[in-house]
Amino acid sequence: MDFELPESHRLLRSTVREFAEREVRPRAKDWDKEERFPHEIVPRLAELGLLGIKIPEEYGGSGLDMLAYAVCVEEIARVDGSLALTVASHNGLGTGHVLAVGTDEQKQRYLSRASRGEWLAAWALTEPGSGSDAAGLATTARRDGDDWVISGTKMFITQGSVGGFCVVLARTAFDVPPQQGITAFLVETDTPGYSVGKKLEKYGCRSSDTVELVLENVRVPDSQRLGQPNQGFRDTMRILDSGRVSIAAMALGLGRGALQMAIQYAKDRAAFGKPIAEFQAVQWLLADAHKDLEAAALLTYRAAWLADRGERYTAEASIAKLFASEVATRICNDALQIHGGYGFTREFEIERHLRDAKLCEIGEGTSQVQRMVIAKHLLRE
Repeated sequence: MDFELPESHRLLRSTVREFAEREVRPRAKDWDKEERFPHEIVPRLAELGLLGIKIPEEYGGSGLDMLAYAVCVEEIARVDGSLALTVASHNGLGTGHVLAVGTDEQKQRYLSRASRGEWLAAWALTEPGSGSDAAGLATTARRDGDDWVISGTKMFITQGSVGGFCVVLARTAFDVPPQQGITAFLVETDTPGYSVGKKLEKYGCRSSDTVELVLENVRVPDSQRLGQPNQGFRDTMRILDSGRVSIAAMALGLGRGALQMAIQYAKDRAAFGKPIAEFQAVQWLLADAHKDLEAAALLTYRAAWLADRGERYTAEASIAKLFASEVATRICNDALQIHGGYGFTREFEIERHLRDAKLCEIGEGTSQVQRMVIAKHLLRE
């Protein structure tokens, strides 16, 4: 797909790929095994501009577009889904929400530090009892003079224990439809009452920080309200559009990495007197993988392109995320099959790619939710 991209984006792809191969691939296996967030790589991400991809230069960011964001996430995911998820969530959700609706003062304080890697960004929407039903959240924020007091529990929060600030969605109006009574707040993670309930042990993306958050009477001034009161759900839907493009890109990268491993293994592994790459059964798996990844790339880049043009891309983001995530899981599974028994061991990287890819069918809205979004778009038309 490189021939489809502008020269600037091809150069960016090359730079990020070189970084990922040199500094991430040799360490990713150990990070996954230890289930440890790789704090040591954060300064290097900041130096490359990967923690402020879409943040304007005036706030210390790289000032790049959505297509560049997708390319960066894709290239990191080729070698490590966990780190790709960190970069995606930091840029697309946490800082993305501030960039979309924050005041200039909020942008100066939070985006500048985020770009420099001083603060990673978290985003807290999901709760133990509300996942796909995002508007069903129970966390509350009640006005107390010039402050807001936030209480509740959040679940599956990326960067929740390693971030410097967290965008928290809370219910602020109680006599209106659920979607009309939610507000976002900027909560610095050293604020009294903000605590980590538990670190979650996961099937995949094990070195990405994922935790439960407990908010006990967390007091923030009104100056840390993000966006207009009771409009947080509407803003959240816009943020999720961007996030779905990044998850599509993550899935695309994981799939590309898996295909690359499968091709190399098929060339190296011999059976019945010849490389298994010469068997039609293997060739068809490789051909189908390549075909579907090309389609996933076009869908992902189209959604990013529409976003960069300022056009509505909700349906296109859902289509890209749905297709790319389901394709990636299947391709990683087929690539493991090509590896045979060795693929089922941790000696090879392919098993980690399969575990990481599954998240793409769940995060930023499950595959079932994406089908709901697409169907609503069709019916409105």
